[in-house]
Amino acid sequence: MADKRAERIAELIRPLRVKPGSRVDLARDFDPGYKADLVKKKDGRQLLETGIGLLADYQRRLAAQDTYGVLVCLQALDAGGKDGTIRHVMSGVNPQGVQVSGFKVPSAEELDHDYLWRYACRLPARGDIGIFNRSHYEEVLVATPGTLGVCGVPGGYRSGAPCRS
Repeated sequence: MADKRAERIAELIRPLRVKPGSRVDLARDFDPGYKADLVKKKDGRQLLETGIGLLADYQRRLAAQDTYGVLVCLQALDAGGKDGTIRHVMSGVNPQGVQVSGFKVPSAEELDHDYLWRYACRLPARGDIGIFNRSHYEEVLVATPGTLGVCGVPGGYRSGAPCRS
């Protein structure tokens, strides 16, 4: 039965996949109201449970192979459901192999390094899953570097500083 549910999950996400190298216009190519033909909340709950089981299995394989790390980036407005998504979808995985990182206003230490330093220091190790929980806050600042400085910070970040962990 789980195999049929796994096939159903694959069928539901197929319309959301983007072919490598293709250009995407979100407004044209994707419907924000897409509900994957799930009529009942119960159906969605069953698929979520199946997906959680599959994800737990994939995490065990990832840790056993110890070759790659997986990075999941969630981007949304404040109160956009990022925390709830993490709580529900990642509920079946081993918490020792998952690190969630939120990015708010840069700390004093982060300001002493280049812009990407704080991200590079939080990349997942081999065999682990990292989740970048980002709010829209940064994107608002990054979009206006002319008025606020490089990356939204007055004076900008220093460039070329090595990552210290």
